[in-house]
Amino acid sequence: MHHPIAFVIAVAILAPLLAEIPIGLRLPVVVLEVALGVLIGPQVLGLVEHGPFLEAMQTVGTTAVLFMAGMELDFERIRGRPLTLALGGWGVSVALGFLAVALLHVVPGVEAPMMVTIALTTTGLATLLPILRDGGQIETGFGRLLLAAGTVGEVAPIVAVSLVLSNRYSSWQELGFLLVFLALVAGAAAVGIGARPPAVLELLARTLRQSTQLPVRLALFLMAVLGIVAAEIGFERILGAFAAGMIVGLATRGRDGEPFRAKIDAVCFGFLTPFFFVGTGIAFDLGALTRDLTTMALVPSFLLLFFAIRGAPVFLYRRELTPPERLPFALSSSVASLGLVVVITHIGLRTRSMNPDIAQALIGAALLSLLVYPTLAGFLLSRRAAPA
Repeated sequence: MHHPIAFVIAVAILAPLLAEIPIGLRLPVVVLEVALGVLIGPQVLGLVEHGPFLEAMQTVGTTAVLFMAGMELDFERIRGRPLTLALGGWGVSVALGFLAVALLHVVPGVEAPMMVTIALTTTGLATLLPILRDGGQIETGFGRLLLAAGTVGEVAPIVAVSLVLSNRYSSWQELGFLLVFLALVAGAAAVGIGARPPAVLELLARTLRQSTQLPVRLALFLMAVLGIVAAEIGFERILGAFAAGMIVGLATRGRDGEPFRAKIDAVCFGFLTPFFFVGTGIAFDLGALTRDLTTMALVPSFLLLFFAIRGAPVFLYRRELTPPERLPFALSSSVASLGLVVVITHIGLRTRSMNPDIAQALIGAALLSLLVYPTLAGFLLSRRAAPA
């Protein structure tokens, strides 16, 4: 009960080891981390409680998840037609999400707020990237279109959450502050890309190999500062963390940035993000899923809604995708961003704008989407490739 760090790190070690077991189905490590978190949490074995320390570390882990998501973005790879289609598809998903939430309000005992709409329009870019990379599809037309859909499915919901939860100002003021914040981010990105005097580069390269680790500390400092700035303006910290990741990612593109990226990966993925995913499992309320029939039915309902809302825009791609590619594309687009869904539900619970039962059902459905939809998409694509 008194050693949460040891248990979280133990789960962070065990999860990737379990993912290597050849059982014919490779489970995403983040799913195993959440599942093992549930196992060691108060709902099952009771080895760890979700106390103040773990809650604080989970917040830090949340920031790290969004920071690394921002670093993964590469707009050069998806600009043009793929990005245009992705934006149009997300607009279709938002319209369908509004309709779905309106219909859910008809169900007795279900109160689905606006944030549910945003959660249902997410796409798990972090899940899709390794799948596309391992399958050698990143540079294909299918891969670029899916990367664009995943990118918009990560970025747009983050901005939307920040706007929806900002109650400090009027709508026009919110838009103005958002534009100011984006201008600040763009300026910081331009400085990060352009300001590379030899003396500065030599200092950063030298300290990266020393105990000071100055480039890593600067990146973490930027993550903290932009998070604070976003919060002070009236938005959520996740917007600042994501923006910081975008800036650092742009400034470290290419072979010269690979040593730094390896270091920041080690800090964030090796230590910070497990607190987010394992902490999510520890805090997960299994009892909420079986409390009544309505709540039990919400998990498969949300799972189907992820597919209906994010998969439906595939009709926009009828000229870009062959008929055998359309269903795998729709299934892959429907993989929810588990990290973002958990962040949205965490914020919803903290601000008391979301019912706990709805939050647990959304997380459960997002977990299932990571298991079901990539597996089905991979199976269909493998069948398509087999005759060739």
